[in-house]
Amino acid sequence: MAKVYKKISANGLLCLYLGKRDFVDHMDSVDVVDGVIKVKTSELDGRKVWVKLSCTFHYGREDLDVIGLSFRKDFWIQHIQIYPPTTDAHAANTHMQDALIQKVGAEGYPFTFNIPTNLPCSLTVHPAPDKGKACGVGFEVKAFVTNEADELDEKTHKRDTCSLVIRKIQFAPSTVTAGPKVNVYKHFIMSDKSIHLEASIEKEVYHHGEPIPVKVKINNETHKVVKKIKLSIEQTTDIVLYSADKYTKVVLCEEFWDQVKGGSTFEKEYRVTPLLANIKEKCGLTLDGRLKDEDTNLASSTIFQTGLKKDVQGILVSYRIKVHVMVAGSGLLGNLISSDIITELPLTLMSPKPAAGYTSTTKSF
Repeated sequence: MAKVYKKISANGLLCLYLGKRDFVDHMDSVDVVDGVIKVKTSELDGRKVWVKLSCTFHYGREDLDVIGLSFRKDFWIQHIQIYPPTTDAHAANTHMQDALIQKVGAEGYPFTFNIPTNLPCSLTVHPAPDKGKACGVGFEVKAFVTNEADELDEKTHKRDTCSLVIRKIQFAPSTVTAGPKVNVYKHFIMSDKSIHLEASIEKEVYHHGEPIPVKVKINNETHKVVKKIKLSIEQTTDIVLYSADKYTKVVLCEEFWDQVKGGSTFEKEYRVTPLLANIKEKCGLTLDGRLKDEDTNLASSTIFQTGLKKDVQGILVSYRIKVHVMVAGSGLLGNLISSDIITELPLTLMSPKPAAGYTSTTKSF
């Protein structure tokens, strides 16, 4: 059997096993969260064992809760009583659960959670180096021991708990749709001529790390000169839960010194690739939820389902490509009367769907 994710409570009373930590949101359903808890029942002294799955929005460092500088909201929580076993109907064990129970023996108890489709995917806002965990949406599977069911909301002793962070993720759709195209006409004072700018991308969705070809066409009917073209990609993070905060960060900016003289046309395809590796020291970026000691990438675009409330999503992420065309002035004033022609293209960035049979990387703790 392959290695699995494993976490043991400080007192050795509980041991939590998961076969994977990435669970895919397929829009109409989410991968089942299935695992096993090994319990030393002889040491419970009549107490009960529970496991819960929670989806939480957090804002501010957790160690600042005591002075009111942190905000936390649980979007969704579900509890399951593991021991003593209840008479409630249970889903049939998965292959992974059967294999784990065979390995851990009679002390192993399976559990299964079904994540609703209306919950957000895992996200985290990259803070400054000295700020700690600032903001994000996360999922956690936690096993713990309590005396009574009505004590579930009380803080249990840390030695009686063990937990693993998991991620809810989405992959790019397999269908390819045509990308957007925009046209801009720039008119100038004392002239009936204009500069026509057309910008487009081939498809609507691009994968993280995939080069993005941006096609730029310019028809310069004026006497002015286009002296530079700049392409930038911006990430906008809209925190919709507690306020109307919106943050925009430039994740890529490249300049091209292509010139277009008056009375001429120009057409060129520029290939740009936004990569977290190139800007990882930049603060305030929103990233796909990160597991400990694992790399991640820029946050995927939020695919918002029609009919869902935005505040349930907590954080919405979107991207746009900006095309800047710098036009130099003519005559004696020259660059003093230069101006920009700016247009925007919406961009969707997501991770590609893995090949059939994909499972997340496993690791022993």
